[in-house]
Amino acid sequence: MEHAKPPLTLYLAAPRGFCAGVDRAIKIVEMALEKWGAPVYVRHEIVHNKYVVDELREKGAVFVEELDECPPDRPVIFSAHGVPKSVPAEAQRRNMVYVDATCPLVSKVHIEAERHFAAGLQMVMIGHEGHPEVIGTMGQLPPGEVVLVEDVADVATVEVRDPQRLAFITQTTLSVDDTAAIVAALQARFPAITGPAKEDICYATTNRQAAVKEVAPKVDALLVIGAENSSNSKRLVEVARTAGCGYSQLVMRAADIDWRALEGIRSVGVTAGASAPEVLVNEVVDAFRARFDTVVELVETAVERVEFKVPRVLRETA
Repeated sequence: MEHAKPPLTLYLAAPRGFCAGVDRAIKIVEMALEKWGAPVYVRHEIVHNKYVVDELREKGAVFVEELDECPPDRPVIFSAHGVPKSVPAEAQRRNMVYVDATCPLVSKVHIEAERHFAAGLQMVMIGHEGHPEVIGTMGQLPPGEVVLVEDVADVATVEVRDPQRLAFITQTTLSVDDTAAIVAALQARFPAITGPAKEDICYATTNRQAAVKEVAPKVDALLVIGAENSSNSKRLVEVARTAGCGYSQLVMRAADIDWRALEGIRSVGVTAGASAPEVLVNEVVDAFRARFDTVVELVETAVERVEFKVPRVLRETA
């Protein structure tokens, strides 16, 4: 006789998964393949998700890390994370057709940096060293014009040209709470520093973290569906822990769930980073249904209606 499955309540966080910038970036690759045929080259993973990248690769996208790996006679797409100014300049020099899939909310930070630079201010960027978004944003301005801080400790030692002429900008996918603490430390050390009216953290990062904060206290464990190299997904794991969830795990997809760690749980929260497709969320929910007598409850803290247009070159039929 089959054993009765143990009962489980699964709290599904909303908003979760794809944001408007990711949606647009994927659409750009698909439309470029329709317009120019395969192969279309993409510099860096279009979004940080293996499932998405593999699907696009099957359709004819070729992923490379640098422009010099692309033939000059095929279109190249720049990833949603943004690129340093030198990259489109080099593409132009080689007469390449290129489409920039940088998220408009990242571009907004680039424009902000340019504006501060034009006003003679040096920038302090809050972000993670080596992340493509940080490389792209710092690469909008000449070397030395943007200095990076990763945490509150960095603020104490960062060296600036003139404490009276400073502005700060941030990566769009940071922890809202951690960033607030870093901003406070910057303002304490450099009272003259100017910044955006609100940190540059984007609506999608903020909303996904708020939903996790709502779910975390209700559950024994929380799973974040996302990639190891996805900044916003890793932040969701940290937010869950800080918000009182004893166990939080980042999984690429259902096959990666550590079931032993979940033994004896009665409630679980599930969310997905901004580059994780809903199909992977459904896969995880099905995996729980297979093992538990599962009741799914939606915990919705916001409704997102943001949409971004794709570049005009892809909307033209010629």
